Amino acid sequence: MNAINLNVAGLAAAYRCATAHRRNGAGPPANSMTYMNRKTLASIEPHVRPTRRALAKQQTREKILAAARELFTQRGYEGATIRDIAKAAGMSTGAVFASFADKAELFDEIVAADYHALEADMAEAVDGAANVEEALLGLFGAAYRSHVHQLPMVCAAMSVGWTRDPKTAGRSREALRPIVDLIRNALQDGVDRGELASHTDVRLLRGIVWEVYLSGYRAAVYEGWTADDMIARLSQQLKIILAGVRA
Repeated sequence: MNAINLNVAGLAAAYRCATAHRRNGAGPPANSMTYMNRKTLASIEPHVRPTRRALAKQQTREKILAAARELFTQRGYEGATIRDIAKAAGMSTGAVFASFADKAELFDEIVAADYHALEADMAEAVDGAANVEEALLGLFGAAYRSHVHQLPMVCAAMSVGWTRDPKTAGRSREALRPIVDLIRNALQDGVDRGELASHTDVRLLRGIVWEVYLSGYRAAVYEGWTADDMIARLSQQLKIILAGVRA
């Protein structure tokens, strides 16, 4: 009997066992999950090994992303062409377009990966904070420390954001949503704990602190500020902003 038949047989046995328990009024077996054993359910999931072609395609994609990240970081969005990226990755432009529809999609995937990696650090900062000000400073501080070493990439993300078509703009907003949610939740927690006034417009306040946070990158680019410089300035700005909505 092959593996598929064994899995089907196991599932059928689990179902018969559950049916018998119901008829006897005994309820589900103690080790069942919705009348089926967890191990039995797990056994019916297919174990598919990636093909050589799939592995090669994934490796090609990763090489393109690595080359693109380096060039975007060095030159910004406009300064890095698909031809340059392909050359840096050691492949043809056709190979790049086989993996990504255009430069915008390639750039968005890199930015989304950065957001995803940053999200955990920002969430940790919020969880360990004693108050709303500390939470905001912690999560924005994590972003400053992560981004200060790749400022051209940050500038590229900001500038591209002003020239988006609706499709790519939606893709970017979706990638950023978990971080925006962290900021909103930190502010809402401040309201719920009584730190901020109950009538606080959390959505508006989130937009204000977000714009103030972004302004720190300008000082980093044009005045050579470090992450600590940006955090110190942001701390002063947050004190002023939050003073207007204190309970």
